[in-house]
Amino acid sequence: MAKRGGFPGGAMPGNMSNLMKQAQRMQRQMEEGQKELETKEFSAASGGGAVEATVSGKKEIVKITLSEEVVDPEDIEMLQDLIVAAVNEALRKAEEAGAEMMGKMTGGLGGLPF
Repeated sequence: MAKRGGFPGGAMPGNMSNLMKQAQRMQRQMEEGQKELETKEFSAASGGGAVEATVSGKKEIVKITLSEEVVDPEDIEMLQDLIVAAVNEALRKAEEAGAEMMGKMTGGLGGLPF
């Protein structure tokens, strides 16, 4: 019965060995990039700057800043909407930065044989 698949003698050819090394290097770079991203902060404002939200690269709210003129006890709903808008925009910026980092690291993968 003929042997199916595999490499003669069970050894990896040089290209496969190099590919594994590249994958390990890329994994280390991605881990380092993720740690760096987690230390960054992303801010966004709404209501012409009346509300500002800051989130971390971990996508956690770090700070909310409100200007006095936006705090109107008669219009709590507007303040809530402005906070949501600012937080969502800051989170979008953090997500965009993460996607950009991943794109830079994986941009060269188009030439892989699979």
